[in-house]
Amino acid sequence: MMFAWKKLCHTLSAFRAARGGNVAITFAIATLPILGFVGAAVDYSRANSVKAAMQTALDSTALMLAKEAATDTEDQLRANALKYFTALFVRPEARDIQVTVNYTTEGGSKIVVNATAQMPADFTKIIGYDNFNVVASSTSKWGTSRLRVALVLDNTGSMADAGKIGALKTATQGLLTQLQGAVTQSGDVYVSIIPFVKDVNMSPTNASADWIYWGSPSQDANYYSIISPGQPGAADSTSWEASHGSCQTNHTYDNNRYNCLTRSGTCSDPGFSRASTCIANGVCSVGGSMSQSTCNNNGTCSIGGAMSQTSCNSNGTCSVSTFNNNQSGCNSIGTCSISGHNSQSNCQSAHVCTKPQYTSKTPCQNNGGTWVAGVWTSTPGTWTAATWTQATFTPNTYAVGTYSGSHSTWNGCVVDRGFSSGPDTTYNFDTTADPPDTTTVDKKVSSLYAPEAYSPCPQAVKGLSYDWAGMNTLVNNMSPGGSTNQAIGLQVGWQSLAGGGPFSVPAFDPLYNYTQVIILLTDGLNTQDRWYGDGSSLGTTQDAMIDAREALTCANAKAAGIVLYTIQVNTGGDPTSTLLQNCASSSDKFYLLTSAGQMTATFNEIGTNLTKLRVAQ
Repeated sequence: MMFAWKKLCHTLSAFRAARGGNVAITFAIATLPILGFVGAAVDYSRANSVKAAMQTALDSTALMLAKEAATDTEDQLRANALKYFTALFVRPEARDIQVTVNYTTEGGSKIVVNATAQMPADFTKIIGYDNFNVVASSTSKWGTSRLRVALVLDNTGSMADAGKIGALKTATQGLLTQLQGAVTQSGDVYVSIIPFVKDVNMSPTNASADWIYWGSPSQDANYYSIISPGQPGAADSTSWEASHGSCQTNHTYDNNRYNCLTRSGTCSDPGFSRASTCIANGVCSVGGSMSQSTCNNNGTCSIGGAMSQTSCNSNGTCSVSTFNNNQSGCNSIGTCSISGHNSQSNCQSAHVCTKPQYTSKTPCQNNGGTWVAGVWTSTPGTWTAATWTQATFTPNTYAVGTYSGSHSTWNGCVVDRGFSSGPDTTYNFDTTADPPDTTTVDKKVSSLYAPEAYSPCPQAVKGLSYDWAGMNTLVNNMSPGGSTNQAIGLQVGWQSLAGGGPFSVPAFDPLYNYTQVIILLTDGLNTQDRWYGDGSSLGTTQDAMIDAREALTCANAKAAGIVLYTIQVNTGGDPTSTLLQNCASSSDKFYLLTSAGQMTATFNEIGTNLTKLRVAQ
C-alpha cells in the first residue's frame, strides 16, 4: 500500500506541472486514485482473510506436529508440516505457498511453523501493485514441566478377592501407557513402582549394599557387650545375623549368635563347658583348681605353711627358741637378781636377806640383816613376725564359638526403618525420605533398612526409570499375599523420588519445572508393621499406632512438595479411611472405590490430569 501511495503522489505531481489537456482527460485522470483506493481496500480485505485462514491452519499444524516431533526426522517434519497445512489451508487465491518448521528441545519442546504465500491483486494492479505477501507463524510449546511418579501399590492377601489384583494390573498398565504417551524425549517422565505388603522387597541382589542393617560389628558400634570378663556377646539378638547363621564350634547352637558366643567353645579345663563357668574358675597357686573367690581367701604363711591370713599375722619367731610362736613371751625375756624367778612380776615380788640364814623379813631385820627385793633386768628376745603371701589365681581360658552370619537365604524383604524395639522418635526415619546414614553412630542403625525373613514378599521395587517394558513385566508378575502396612509403601515410594540408599535418581535439569507425584492405592486398612499389629485384627490400638506413623509420613511428604493421590478400594465394607482422606494433597485427590472395575477409570483420570499439554502461541 505504501508503494501504491508513493506512485500515486508522483503521478499527481507530474499532472500539476502539465499545461495541456482538457476537461475529459482531467476527469479521467482524477478517477484513477479513487478507483485505486477502493480497489486497495478490497484487495487488503481479501489478504487479511487469507492471513486469518493461514494462521488457523498453522495453529492446527503445530498441534499435530507436537505429537510426533520427538520421533520424526527433520525431513519427515518438513514433509508432514506441508501435508497438514495444505490439507487445512484451502484458499485457491494463495499461490507459491512456502512452509518451514523448526523443532527444539531446549528448556522444553517447541515447534515453530512459518508459512508464506502470494495473493495476486485484482484492483491495485492499476497503480502497479500486482501481489500481496501473506505471512503467518505459530508456536506450540510443551514439556516445560516434567513428571516423576511413584506408584505405591497394595499387593496384600485381600487383593486376591473380588478380582482386585487383576484389575490393578490392567489399570496400572493403562496408566503407564498414558504416561509413556506424554514423553517427547527421554527424561520427560520417570516412574517408580513400589509393591507393598507388611514389607517391601528391595531385591536380594542388594545383599552386599551398605544401606542394609544386618546387625554386623561394622554397622553397630554397640554390637558387642561384656557378658562376663573377657567374654564377648551379641547385644542385638533380633537382627538378621543374630538369628541367621552358623556356629562353627558347636552345631547345637546354629542360627543363634548369642548362644554361639556364650554357650559354645572350648575351656582349658575340660571340666567346664560354658563360658561363664569356665572363666569364673581356674588354677590357684594354693590348692589347685578352684573359683577365684575361694582362691582369694588363700595364701601361704612363712611359719607353718598354708593357714588363714589372720592366723599367720599372729605368728612369728623369737631369737630365744623357747618363746617361738609367742610374741608376748619373747618380748618379756630378762634375768632376776634372785635366782629361780623367770618373770618380771615374780622377780619384783621376791626378796632375800643379807644374812642368808634368815628367809623371812622379820627375823632378818631383828638380827641385823637387810631385807632386799629382787631386781629384774629385761633382756627381751628379737621377734620376727610371720609374712603372708596371697595366693594367685590364673583363670581358665575359653575359646568362644566362631559365628558366621549368612545372607544367602534373604528374599529381599525389609521392614520399617528404626530400631528393633520401636521407631526412632529422634530422627523418625520411618516417616521421612532422609537417606540411609552409614557413618553417623547414632543413625547407622535406625536409618538403614533391616532385612526380614517374610515369606509373602512382594515383587521387588523398581526405582525411577522410563523402562516401560520392564515396568509392565513387574506389574504382570504382581501377586497377592501378606498383611497391610501402607506406611512402609509410602515411605519407600517417597524415597524412590528423593533418592538415597537403594535408589539413584537423575538430577533435575534447571531448564524444566518438575512435578513429583505419589499415587497410593490400597484395598484395606493397616493391620501390621514392624512393631505393631497382628496382621488380621482391625481397629486396635496397635493399628492406630501404625496409622499415626503413616500420618507423619503424609505430612512430611506434602511439606516437601510431593503431590499425593490416595485411592481406597473398599469392596469389603471397611470404614472410609480418614487417614487416606487426610493424606491426599487435596480432597479431589482422594478416591473411594467400591468395585475393582473402577480402578481403570480412576487411573485414567489421574493420568489425564498429569499428562495435559499446554500450548503457547
